[in-house]
This record gives sequence, C-alpha cells and structure tokens, in this order.
Amino acid sequence: MQKPVKRGNAWRIQVRYKNLRDTATRDTARECEQWAAIRLLEMKAEYDPQKSIERKAYFSFHALFQKYYDEVGCKKRGKSYIQQQLKIKTFKKYFGDLAEKSIYDIEAIDVRNWRDKRLQEVAAGTVHRQMCLYTSVFNYAKNELFMLKENPFAQVIKPAKPPARNRLISQSEIETILEALNYKAGTTPKTPRQYVAWAFLFAIETAMRKGEIIGITCNNIYPDYIHLPMTKNGDSRNVPLSTEARALLDLLPHADRVKLIPHTSNSFRLCWQRAVGKTELHNLVHFHDTRHEAITRLVNKRKLPVEILAKVTGHRDIRTLINTYYNPTASDIARMMNAS
Repeated sequence: MQKPVKRGNAWRIQVRYKNLRDTATRDTARECEQWAAIRLLEMKAEYDPQKSIERKAYFSFHALFQKYYDEVGCKKRGKSYIQQQLKIKTFKKYFGDLAEKSIYDIEAIDVRNWRDKRLQEVAAGTVHRQMCLYTSVFNYAKNELFMLKENPFAQVIKPAKPPARNRLISQSEIETILEALNYKAGTTPKTPRQYVAWAFLFAIETAMRKGEIIGITCNNIYPDYIHLPMTKNGDSRNVPLSTEARALLDLLPHADRVKLIPHTSNSFRLCWQRAVGKTELHNLVHFHDTRHEAITRLVNKRKLPVEILAKVTGHRDIRTLINTYYNPTASDIARMMNAS
C-alpha cells in the first residue's frame, strides 16, 4: 500500500496485492488510508486464481438504511420522514424481496423495476422524494463507508417532479372546514379539532407552516411578533403579527402552558384528515394551501413588497416565493395594472 499523494485539492492512493491493483481519490489523506485498508483486505479475500467472481459479505438494503439513519438521518431536519420510511413493515411494503437483498447484489435494473412498479401505486412526487432519500443512503455507503463503487439509485432517472400547487382557498371553503372541525370563528378553542381549526385561521393570517404553528412555545410570543428559533430551512425567524393574527392569539390561554397548541404533528394530522376527509374538500384542500393563500393576501391586501414578504415567510430564494407561493389570478393582476 502506497502513501496518499496529493493531487490538486484531492488525495490519491494506490493499493496492490499480487496481480490485483486498485486506486481511489478522496478529499483527505485519512480517507484514502481508510479506503486502502478496507480495499486491501477485500483484495486478499478476492485473490484466488480459480475464481473470477468477486464475493462479498451479505449486507441487506434495510440494514444499510438503518445504519444511515443511526449515523446521519437522525441528525437531519427531516428525520421523522426518514424514520417513518425505516419501519420494517413499511420498508418491506415498498420494496418486497429487495428490502432484504444484499446491497452488493442490487443493480440499476432492480431500481428501475421498483420505480416503475411504485409509479403504479403512488404519485410521481412521492416516488421522486423516496428516490432522493434512497440515493442519499447509497451515496453514504459509497462515499463514506466505501462499501460500494456505484450507486444503483443514481443510475436510474427519477420521475419528474409534479408542478407546485398554486391553489387558493375560498371563503366558502374556509367556512366548510371550520364547520367540519366544529369551530366558530372568534371563540376560544376547547377540543383538539377546534385547535386545528384555530391553527388553520392563524396560518392564513401569518403564512406560517403547520409545523411552525405546532411548535410555538408561549415564551416566544411577543406583543407584535412570534419568534421561531428553528424553521424548515434551519434558520430562526420572527413572524410579525397583524391585528387579526394578534386577535386570534388573544383567544388562547397561554400564560400557564409551555406549548401554544396542545398537539403533536401526528395528532394534528389525524384531526385534519378525519374531519376534512368527510367533506367534499377531501383531497382538494391541503393544510399547506394556507401558505399560498396567506402570501397572496399579504401582497393583494397588505401591499407588501417582495423583499419584505421574504422576511415574513422565511424564503431564502425569492424565485421560489414568486413562482410557487404568490398566486394572483389574472383578474388580480389586471386590477393592479389599472389601479389609480
């Protein structure tokens, strides 16, 4: 085994065993040495003049996913999604026999077949998101554990992402949702369903995400804004409160509790699905549509310029804010053009 040699901004190392030879390039000399030590052991195990097929120890897809979660995924903001995908029953439902297949035996054609079968069961957006996650898992095995030379998920084309939703919520739909959740606007919520309804109205006033509202702690509520210590993009944010938003906050008792909303993410989701799912709005209105509605109102009614709007919503990329979340109709734009 040779010592690592620096080549530009990277390091290169070469290992030899009898008539076998291999090289690798890594970011640091230590990574080169770690790869070389493992590769040398593999080459010694491989060397047999009577064998032409490389043999490697069994390591299942699910075991790799578990290792990825334990060492990487559990530290990510989206860890709850990763953990949900990791459940053995869920994983076997998605992958069948592929779940317990050795990662050394999984090929791109296996991934392609899985993708095509999965597309018959769920939407393209779901498959795209899952493939992004599993690509990261196999990249971890390839680039960090040095267990693989190729990533089979990276070799298969992901389905196109569906166009972003641009649905606004009408007043009649708001009333239908409040009725389904047994809540009357302007009253103090008392039941779990009523707290979901209150959060629905609060989201329309503030453009806050569902998870941000569920996570509000009472010590972060100020007279004219709410401080969010951690948001989806990893930053903190201060959300200014309109008169209407402040009035909604004043409906809730928050002097003697830690969390503003007595809900977990799962209990909130179940309340919403069970109530709205029984109305004609089932699969038509999503809770996240409140963010589209709120942002469009902030422009049309509050006349906020886009650079201020980005501060309210927490968007780093103004293009996402303009192209995805601000959804004026052609009539709205015509009124702006003709305003005196």
